[in-house]
Amino acid sequence: MPVVKPRTLSGFMELLPPPQQQMERILEILRRTYALYGFTPLDTPLMEAAEVLLAKGGGETEKQIYRFQKGDADLALRFDLTVPLAKYVALHSHELSFPFRRYQIGKVYRGERAQRGRFREFYQADIDIIGDGTLSVVNDAEIPSIIYRTFSALGLRKFHIRVNNRKILNGFYEMQGLTEKSGDIMRTVDKLDKIGPGKVRAILTDDFSVAPEKVDAVLDFLSLSEKAADSAAVLASLEAYRGRNPLFDAGLDELRTVTRYLDSFGVPGDHFKVDLTIARGLDYYTGTVYETTLDEYPEIGSVCSGGRYDNLAAYYTDRKLPGVGISIGLTRLFYILQERGLLNADLPTAPADVLVLPMTDDLSPAMALATTFRENGLRVQLYCEGGKFKKKVGYADRLRIPYAVFMGEDEIRDGVVTCKDMSSGEQTTLSAAATLERIKAGLARRESGRIILG
Repeated sequence: MPVVKPRTLSGFMELLPPPQQQMERILEILRRTYALYGFTPLDTPLMEAAEVLLAKGGGETEKQIYRFQKGDADLALRFDLTVPLAKYVALHSHELSFPFRRYQIGKVYRGERAQRGRFREFYQADIDIIGDGTLSVVNDAEIPSIIYRTFSALGLRKFHIRVNNRKILNGFYEMQGLTEKSGDIMRTVDKLDKIGPGKVRAILTDDFSVAPEKVDAVLDFLSLSEKAADSAAVLASLEAYRGRNPLFDAGLDELRTVTRYLDSFGVPGDHFKVDLTIARGLDYYTGTVYETTLDEYPEIGSVCSGGRYDNLAAYYTDRKLPGVGISIGLTRLFYILQERGLLNADLPTAPADVLVLPMTDDLSPAMALATTFRENGLRVQLYCEGGKFKKKVGYADRLRIPYAVFMGEDEIRDGVVTCKDMSSGEQTTLSAAATLERIKAGLARRESGRIILG
């Protein structure tokens, strides 16, 4: 029988146990933080009927989707978590309580060209708030506080939440007579940080036939946020345009509401700014839009983005279901943090807190001790394999298990436990209860660091 060479497909991340433990820490922090804000967990199918996923598809989405036939069924893998959410809410709208707040952390699939930091299978971590008919803009103001608390809990310190409002942009483009080209302009402007104003100017004039004087007006308007000292100054500059367009005025009022409540929601002013260049390329955003960037790594781009959509579920129901939400591209973020050495390697990544090593033929005392430790919240492995003592201890060392506990004839006779701290080499012989407390105290010290350095 020929041996098939094992391989992982390009664009798919497969982690060894220690980095997988780091990923699990991040996932747990996200779940815990989202739960603080009253979001319920949700899991939707990886696979849907293609017509459901592509209801608002076409273009790049249809090119990237993994689609296949199984019998008479036309199926596809989900390419994001927002469209499945829209289907879910439309399907269960009569069973849900609104506003409906959910978080979902799951894998999505896109058949795009795999490259550094870009994957075909990757985790997204989303939160969304869905209303029935209406949804207060105060929810838009709460989203930055969730972003701030999430990234702070992960250990990040130097980041900025940038916010804008699509109504302001659409209203401005109406003033300029550019409504028909507003979508193309916003998708181009959304690349301003990556390609610079020169290339943006060239694309708008050459590819979309925007008059040069109109391009100048657009770039001058967008530069207001760059020239202003802070968000209050940007808002003051925007007031000069008030009264010329009702859509612009509505967007400015919403943006003022969002910024007014940020302090009460616990977002420091130095982590937030109004940025008129933020547009988000997707057409379904209708109001507030967000992007979060790491100050020291601007080349990474946005690590968390999203915004307000007034009727995303329109393709599945006549019921108006507005929402606001954000998404973290978790696999890409993890890859970048790992590549740059920003994940804290000192935090425990072992599969267990304690390795119990029986040193007698009768394993019952060691089994009983492992059971007691587990009942008190410790993660315990019982090593029942043969071999020399050095090999057994080496197993704990290779897995970076913090503590090894030995149960020999002397320990069983005297009713004590010998415990070795694998990092310091310190060894104690104490009662099981005292050993348990020692291990718990040591674990608490090890767990005190941040998962992300910076």
